[in-house]
Amino acid sequence: MKKVGLVYHPIYLKHDTGGFHPERKSRLEAILRQLKKDNIYSNMVLTEPKEASVEWISEIHDVSYINRVKLASSEGVSYLDTQDCPVNKMTYEAALLAAGAGLSAVDQIIQGEIDRAFCAVRPPGHHAERNYAMGFCFFNNIAITARYIQKKYKLNKIFILDWDVHHGNGTQHAFENDSNVFFASLHQDPRTCYPGTGYSEETGKGNGMGYTLNCPIPPNIDEEIYLETFMNKVIPAIIDFKPDFFLISAGFDAHIDDPLANLSLTEETFAKMTSHIVDLSNEYSNGRIVSILEGGYNLIALGNSVSAHIKVLMK
Repeated sequence: MKKVGLVYHPIYLKHDTGGFHPERKSRLEAILRQLKKDNIYSNMVLTEPKEASVEWISEIHDVSYINRVKLASSEGVSYLDTQDCPVNKMTYEAALLAAGAGLSAVDQIIQGEIDRAFCAVRPPGHHAERNYAMGFCFFNNIAITARYIQKKYKLNKIFILDWDVHHGNGTQHAFENDSNVFFASLHQDPRTCYPGTGYSEETGKGNGMGYTLNCPIPPNIDEEIYLETFMNKVIPAIIDFKPDFFLISAGFDAHIDDPLANLSLTEETFAKMTSHIVDLSNEYSNGRIVSILEGGYNLIALGNSVSAHIKVLMK
Protein backbone atom coordinates (compact mmCIF):
# COMPACT_ATOMS: atom_id res chain seq x y z
CA MET A 1 0.00 0.00 0.00
CA LYS A 2 1.27 3.45 -0.95
CA LYS A 3 1.57 6.18 1.66
CA VAL A 4 -1.04 8.77 0.75
CA GLY A 5 -1.13 12.07 2.57
CA LEU A 6 -4.37 13.78 3.57
CA VAL A 7 -3.70 17.50 3.68
CA TYR A 8 -6.39 19.29 5.68
CA HIS A 9 -6.82 22.15 8.13
CA PRO A 10 -9.86 22.92 10.33
CA ILE A 11 -9.61 26.58 9.32
CA TYR A 12 -11.18 25.53 6.02
CA LEU A 13 -14.48 25.11 7.86
CA LYS A 14 -14.39 28.72 9.03
CA HIS A 15 -14.63 30.20 5.54
CA ASP A 16 -18.36 30.80 5.99
CA THR A 17 -20.36 31.04 2.77
CA GLY A 18 -23.77 30.76 4.42
CA GLY A 19 -26.08 27.80 4.81
CA PHE A 20 -27.50 27.84 1.28
CA HIS A 21 -24.30 28.32 -0.74
CA PRO A 22 -23.30 25.10 -2.56
CA GLU A 23 -19.62 25.52 -1.61
CA ARG A 24 -20.01 25.19 2.15
CA LYS A 25 -18.17 23.59 5.04
CA SER A 26 -20.40 20.49 5.07
CA ARG A 27 -18.58 19.35 1.91
CA LEU A 28 -15.36 18.72 3.82
CA GLU A 29 -17.24 17.29 6.77
CA ALA A 30 -18.90 14.79 4.42
CA ILE A 31 -15.54 13.79 2.95
CA LEU A 32 -13.92 13.22 6.35
CA ARG A 33 -16.97 11.31 7.57
CA GLN A 34 -16.90 8.97 4.56
CA LEU A 35 -13.14 8.38 4.78
CA LYS A 36 -13.55 7.35 8.41
CA LYS A 37 -16.55 5.14 7.60
CA ASP A 38 -14.56 3.37 4.87
CA ASN A 39 -11.53 2.89 7.18
CA ILE A 40 -9.36 5.01 4.90
CA TYR A 41 -8.73 7.99 7.16
CA SER A 42 -6.66 6.01 9.70
CA ASN A 43 -4.42 4.66 6.92
CA MET A 44 -3.52 8.08 5.54
CA VAL A 45 -0.65 10.34 6.59
CA LEU A 46 -2.44 13.31 8.12
CA THR A 47 -0.86 16.69 7.42
CA GLU A 48 -1.76 20.24 8.33
CA PRO A 49 -0.54 22.60 5.60
CA LYS A 50 1.49 25.71 6.09
CA GLU A 51 0.19 28.98 4.68
CA ALA A 52 1.37 29.78 1.18
CA SER A 53 3.50 32.89 1.21
CA VAL A 54 2.58 35.96 -0.80
CA GLU A 55 5.77 35.29 -2.74
CA TRP A 56 4.43 31.98 -4.05
CA ILE A 57 0.86 33.16 -4.56
CA SER A 58 2.18 36.12 -6.58
CA GLU A 59 3.66 33.67 -9.08
CA ILE A 60 0.06 33.32 -10.27
CA HIS A 61 -1.82 36.35 -8.89
CA ASP A 62 -1.10 40.08 -8.87
CA VAL A 63 0.04 41.36 -5.48
CA SER A 64 -2.63 44.06 -5.68
CA TYR A 65 -5.26 41.32 -6.00
CA ILE A 66 -3.82 39.35 -3.07
CA ASN A 67 -4.09 42.52 -1.00
CA ARG A 68 -7.70 42.96 -2.15
CA VAL A 69 -8.57 39.47 -0.89
CA LYS A 70 -6.89 40.25 2.44
CA LEU A 71 -8.64 43.59 2.80
CA ALA A 72 -12.06 42.20 1.87
CA SER A 73 -11.67 39.49 4.48
CA SER A 74 -10.43 41.79 7.23
CA GLU A 75 -13.26 44.23 6.60
CA GLY A 76 -15.83 41.45 6.48
CA VAL A 77 -17.42 42.52 3.19
CA SER A 78 -20.15 40.22 1.93
CA TYR A 79 -18.41 39.10 -1.28
CA LEU A 80 -15.44 39.77 -3.56
CA ASP A 81 -15.82 40.57 -7.28
CA THR A 82 -18.91 38.37 -7.71
CA GLN A 83 -21.70 37.14 -5.46
CA ASP A 84 -20.41 33.62 -6.17
CA CYS A 85 -17.49 34.43 -3.85
CA PRO A 86 -18.76 35.18 -0.34
CA VAL A 87 -16.22 36.50 2.15
CA ASN A 88 -15.95 36.51 5.92
CA LYS A 89 -13.14 37.35 8.33
CA MET A 90 -11.57 33.87 8.00
CA THR A 91 -11.65 33.71 4.19
CA TYR A 92 -8.15 35.07 3.61
CA GLU A 93 -6.54 32.74 6.17
CA ALA A 94 -8.44 29.75 4.77
CA ALA A 95 -7.39 30.71 1.24
CA LEU A 96 -3.71 30.97 2.28
CA LEU A 97 -3.89 27.50 3.81
CA ALA A 98 -5.76 26.11 0.78
CA ALA A 99 -3.02 27.49 -1.48
CA GLY A 100 -0.40 26.06 0.86
CA ALA A 101 -1.86 22.55 0.88
CA GLY A 102 -0.39 21.57 -2.49
CA LEU A 103 2.99 23.03 -1.53
CA SER A 104 3.07 21.03 1.69
CA ALA A 105 2.08 17.88 -0.21
CA VAL A 106 4.80 18.40 -2.81
CA ASP A 107 7.44 18.91 -0.10
CA GLN A 108 6.44 15.66 1.59
CA ILE A 109 6.52 13.72 -1.67
CA ILE A 110 9.89 15.07 -2.74
CA GLN A 111 11.31 14.37 0.71
CA GLY A 112 10.03 10.78 0.58
CA GLU A 113 7.61 11.08 3.50
CA ILE A 114 4.60 10.13 1.36
CA ASP A 115 4.06 8.79 -2.14
CA ARG A 116 0.95 10.74 -3.17
CA ALA A 117 -1.49 13.18 -1.60
CA PHE A 118 -5.08 14.32 -1.57
CA CYS A 119 -5.69 17.89 -0.42
CA ALA A 120 -9.14 18.35 1.13
CA VAL A 121 -9.29 22.13 0.83
CA ARG A 122 -11.67 25.03 0.53
CA PRO A 123 -12.06 27.53 -0.93
CA PRO A 124 -11.37 25.79 -4.24
CA GLY A 125 -9.15 27.39 -6.83
CA HIS A 126 -9.31 26.59 -10.53
CA HIS A 127 -11.60 29.46 -11.57
CA ALA A 128 -9.51 32.16 -9.86
CA GLU A 129 -7.93 34.48 -12.42
CA ARG A 130 -4.77 36.52 -12.03
CA ASN A 131 -6.58 39.55 -10.65
CA TYR A 132 -10.12 38.58 -9.74
CA ALA A 133 -12.16 35.98 -7.88
CA MET A 134 -14.88 33.92 -9.53
CA GLY A 135 -16.70 30.61 -9.26
CA PHE A 136 -16.24 30.20 -5.48
CA CYS A 137 -12.44 30.57 -5.95
CA PHE A 138 -9.95 33.15 -4.61
CA PHE A 139 -6.42 31.76 -5.12
CA ASN A 140 -5.68 29.17 -7.80
CA ASN A 141 -4.39 26.36 -5.60
CA ILE A 142 -3.39 23.96 -8.37
CA ALA A 143 -1.65 26.63 -10.46
CA ILE A 144 0.36 27.87 -7.47
CA THR A 145 1.38 24.26 -6.78
CA ALA A 146 2.51 23.73 -10.38
CA ARG A 147 4.66 26.86 -10.35
CA TYR A 148 6.12 25.82 -6.98
CA ILE A 149 7.19 22.45 -8.43
CA GLN A 150 8.81 24.18 -11.38
CA LYS A 151 10.67 26.87 -9.46
CA LYS A 152 11.61 25.15 -6.19
CA TYR A 153 12.30 21.64 -7.43
CA LYS A 154 13.20 22.33 -11.08
CA LEU A 155 10.80 19.68 -12.37
CA ASN A 156 9.72 21.36 -15.54
CA LYS A 157 7.18 18.99 -17.07
CA ILE A 158 3.98 19.23 -15.03
CA PHE A 159 0.73 17.63 -16.20
CA ILE A 160 -2.46 19.13 -14.77
CA LEU A 161 -5.61 17.05 -15.27
CA ASP A 162 -8.81 18.91 -14.42
CA TRP A 163 -11.89 16.69 -14.36
CA ASP A 164 -14.16 19.14 -12.55
CA VAL A 165 -17.41 19.49 -14.50
CA HIS A 166 -16.66 23.21 -14.93
CA HIS A 167 -13.73 24.31 -17.06
CA GLY A 168 -10.67 25.48 -15.11
CA ASN A 169 -10.40 28.84 -16.82
CA GLY A 170 -7.95 30.32 -14.30
CA THR A 171 -5.56 27.40 -14.59
CA GLN A 172 -5.67 27.45 -18.38
CA HIS A 173 -4.93 31.17 -18.50
CA ALA A 174 -2.04 30.82 -16.03
CA PHE A 175 -0.19 28.38 -18.30
CA GLU A 176 -1.49 28.86 -21.83
CA ASN A 177 1.90 30.32 -22.91
CA ASP A 178 3.97 27.68 -21.06
CA SER A 179 5.14 24.56 -22.90
CA ASN A 180 6.33 22.97 -19.65
CA VAL A 181 2.88 22.75 -18.09
CA PHE A 182 0.32 20.66 -19.95
CA PHE A 183 -3.25 21.49 -18.97
CA ALA A 184 -5.95 18.97 -19.88
CA SER A 185 -9.58 19.50 -18.96
CA LEU A 186 -12.65 17.30 -19.24
CA HIS A 187 -15.76 19.39 -18.58
CA GLN A 188 -19.35 19.90 -19.62
CA ASP A 189 -19.80 21.69 -22.94
CA PRO A 190 -19.23 25.41 -22.20
CA ARG A 191 -22.33 26.33 -24.22
CA THR A 192 -24.36 24.66 -21.46
CA CYS A 193 -22.26 25.18 -18.35
CA TYR A 194 -20.35 27.76 -16.30
CA PRO A 195 -17.94 29.51 -16.94
CA GLY A 196 -18.43 29.40 -20.72
CA THR A 197 -14.78 28.69 -21.58
CA GLY A 198 -12.92 25.55 -22.58
CA TYR A 199 -13.76 25.02 -26.24
CA SER A 200 -11.73 22.38 -28.06
CA GLU A 201 -10.06 25.02 -30.25
CA GLU A 202 -8.48 26.59 -27.14
CA THR A 203 -5.11 24.83 -27.36
CA GLY A 204 -2.64 27.35 -25.92
CA LYS A 205 -0.81 30.44 -27.13
CA GLY A 206 2.72 31.30 -28.23
CA ASN A 207 5.25 28.88 -26.77
CA GLY A 208 2.39 27.02 -25.13
CA MET A 209 0.54 26.24 -28.33
CA GLY A 210 -0.47 22.58 -28.24
CA TYR A 211 -0.06 22.23 -24.48
CA THR A 212 -3.70 22.91 -23.62
CA LEU A 213 -6.23 20.16 -24.28
CA ASN A 214 -9.91 20.92 -23.77
CA CYS A 215 -12.42 18.08 -24.01
CA PRO A 216 -15.94 19.53 -23.78
CA ILE A 217 -18.49 16.83 -23.01
CA PRO A 218 -22.15 17.14 -24.08
CA PRO A 219 -24.60 17.03 -21.17
CA ASN A 220 -26.47 13.86 -20.24
CA ILE A 221 -24.24 11.42 -22.12
CA ASP A 222 -23.31 7.94 -20.88
CA GLU A 223 -20.18 7.68 -18.78
CA GLU A 224 -18.76 5.25 -21.35
CA ILE A 225 -18.51 8.10 -23.88
CA TYR A 226 -16.83 10.28 -21.27
CA LEU A 227 -14.28 7.54 -20.56
CA GLU A 228 -13.71 7.04 -24.29
CA THR A 229 -12.78 10.73 -24.53
CA PHE A 230 -10.44 10.33 -21.57
CA MET A 231 -8.78 7.26 -23.09
CA ASN A 232 -8.57 8.57 -26.67
CA LYS A 233 -7.46 12.14 -25.97
CA VAL A 234 -6.05 12.60 -22.46
CA ILE A 235 -4.05 9.37 -22.17
CA PRO A 236 -2.18 9.87 -25.50
CA ALA A 237 -1.39 13.45 -24.47
CA ILE A 238 0.17 12.20 -21.23
CA ILE A 239 2.21 9.56 -23.04
CA ASP A 240 3.52 12.15 -25.51
CA PHE A 241 4.32 14.68 -22.78
CA LYS A 242 5.98 12.23 -20.31
CA PRO A 243 5.45 14.42 -17.22
CA ASP A 244 7.71 14.67 -14.19
CA PHE A 245 4.77 15.32 -11.86
CA PHE A 246 0.99 14.88 -11.99
CA LEU A 247 -1.51 17.31 -10.50
CA ILE A 248 -5.24 16.62 -10.46
CA SER A 249 -7.87 19.33 -10.11
CA ALA A 250 -10.23 16.86 -8.51
CA GLY A 251 -13.75 18.19 -8.81
CA PHE A 252 -16.46 15.58 -8.35
CA ASP A 253 -19.40 17.60 -9.67
CA ALA A 254 -19.56 15.59 -12.91
CA HIS A 255 -21.27 12.92 -10.76
CA ILE A 256 -24.75 11.99 -11.93
CA ASP A 257 -26.24 13.14 -8.60
CA ASP A 258 -24.58 16.54 -8.51
CA PRO A 259 -27.03 19.48 -8.59
CA LEU A 260 -24.88 22.02 -10.46
CA ALA A 261 -24.36 20.30 -13.81
CA ASN A 262 -25.58 17.57 -16.12
CA LEU A 263 -23.01 14.81 -16.57
CA SER A 264 -23.54 11.19 -15.61
CA LEU A 265 -20.41 9.94 -13.88
CA THR A 266 -20.29 7.69 -10.83
CA GLU A 267 -17.64 7.17 -8.19
CA GLU A 268 -16.46 4.20 -10.27
CA THR A 269 -15.70 6.56 -13.17
CA PHE A 270 -13.39 8.63 -10.99
CA ALA A 271 -11.73 5.44 -9.71
CA LYS A 272 -11.09 4.24 -13.29
CA MET A 273 -9.51 7.54 -14.32
CA THR A 274 -7.41 7.59 -11.16
CA SER A 275 -6.18 4.08 -11.90
CA HIS A 276 -4.89 5.12 -15.32
CA ILE A 277 -3.16 8.19 -13.86
CA VAL A 278 -1.54 6.04 -11.17
CA ASP A 279 -0.20 3.65 -13.82
CA LEU A 280 1.18 6.49 -15.93
CA SER A 281 2.66 8.27 -12.92
CA ASN A 282 4.50 5.08 -12.01
CA GLU A 283 5.92 4.98 -15.53
CA TYR A 284 6.91 8.63 -15.95
CA SER A 285 7.05 10.49 -12.63
CA ASN A 286 8.09 8.05 -9.89
CA GLY A 287 4.44 7.79 -8.86
CA ARG A 288 4.20 11.46 -7.88
CA ILE A 289 0.59 12.69 -7.77
CA VAL A 290 -0.99 15.56 -5.85
CA SER A 291 -4.78 15.74 -6.09
CA ILE A 292 -6.50 18.93 -4.92
CA LEU A 293 -10.23 19.18 -4.29
CA GLU A 294 -12.26 21.49 -6.50
CA GLY A 295 -16.05 21.06 -6.85
CA GLY A 296 -18.63 18.46 -5.83
CA TYR A 297 -21.88 19.53 -4.20
CA ASN A 298 -23.98 16.45 -3.51
CA LEU A 299 -22.58 15.46 -0.13
CA ILE A 300 -23.14 11.71 -0.45
CA ALA A 301 -21.78 11.56 -4.00
CA LEU A 302 -18.82 13.73 -3.00
CA GLY A 303 -17.87 11.57 -0.02
CA ASN A 304 -18.17 8.35 -1.99
CA SER A 305 -16.25 9.72 -4.97
CA VAL A 306 -13.35 11.04 -2.89
CA SER A 307 -13.19 7.73 -1.03
CA ALA A 308 -13.06 5.78 -4.31
CA HIS A 309 -10.38 8.15 -5.65
CA ILE A 310 -8.15 7.78 -2.60
CA LYS A 311 -8.51 3.99 -2.48
CA VAL A 312 -6.92 3.87 -5.93
CA LEU A 313 -4.21 6.39 -4.99
CA MET A 314 -3.24 3.99 -2.19
CA LYS A 315 -2.65 1.04 -4.54
